[in-house]
Amino acid sequence: MTLEARTLTLHGQEIRLREYLPSTRDTTGEPLVLLHGISGSGQTWVPLLEHFERTGFGRHVLVPDLPGHGDSGSPRADYGLGAMASVVRDILALTGNHHATIAGHSLGGGIAMQFAYQFPEMCARLVLVGSAGLGPQVTAVLRATALPGAKAALAAAVNPVTAAIARGIAAAGRRLGGKLAPETRELTRHLSSLSDAGRRRAFLFIARSLIDLRGQRASAVDKLYLAEQVPTLMIWGAHDPLIPVEHGRKTAELLPGSRLTVFENAKHFPHVADPARFGAELERFLDETEPARLTLEEVVEILVQASEAANEVENRAKAVKKVPEKLSPGPHLRRA
Repeated sequence: MTLEARTLTLHGQEIRLREYLPSTRDTTGEPLVLLHGISGSGQTWVPLLEHFERTGFGRHVLVPDLPGHGDSGSPRADYGLGAMASVVRDILALTGNHHATIAGHSLGGGIAMQFAYQFPEMCARLVLVGSAGLGPQVTAVLRATALPGAKAALAAAVNPVTAAIARGIAAAGRRLGGKLAPETRELTRHLSSLSDAGRRRAFLFIARSLIDLRGQRASAVDKLYLAEQVPTLMIWGAHDPLIPVEHGRKTAELLPGSRLTVFENAKHFPHVADPARFGAELERFLDETEPARLTLEEVVEILVQASEAANEVENRAKAVKKVPEKLSPGPHLRRA
């Protein structure tokens, strides 16, 4: 597998894209898009890509740094789910692809589901990894971004000075023989990215648009029926402290035919904790499922049928309420 990194220009903004190409010329199936989470970057998928290189993975893989993340630009712009899904669509278009399996971690999972909702004809499969958007529960740290003063507090806690101090402490620890666990190291990389003002601005925009003090506001649960024909794999860490595994279990019940795999020894980054097992699960899923090929007309038909069914239930409920109660004779009624 070879790696090519390049910068795309989308609507005047720079998007960093890593492309992984199979070592052989015989690429099989549609491409795989890997989307990182909030404050992350395409770097989070490197352990998985190294596994793919060792095993001879035969698909084209696209790994973008989303706007406001990694080496992509951080303009003052819309970082909502819809805008991010459109960026994924544009990346596919610019790379000559019109149909892909979309895998997303955390925020990336929410973007993947939004992509399937906005562009159903382009979505072959969904892979949701510790995904956002499937329930209200979320770590208190992210809920706190809704508090007044969160912007100033974050800037004071994570900035170039504190990031440099943290790197120095980590380097000293390594010299003494200390070693961070892979997931801890990945979380640290995510947090340190917020020392950049542009990325910090994007982080706060995204967090506040999706989360309030009570938890996640954005939810795909009420739209899951639209994805019943899209093969879906969910992978979760059993000890995820950010987004509970219970979200995955409930979604598996709501989405017949979906698959849920729980990594018992993982937290929020199962693809980093055990890339070999993650890669094996993903490859098995790709090999054993046929890609969805929905048309816009089919999606419209599903929407119409669901709306008609809901209206029928509502009308029946109203009819029951309108049944008049039988009146009994009272003192105000004169008997014949």
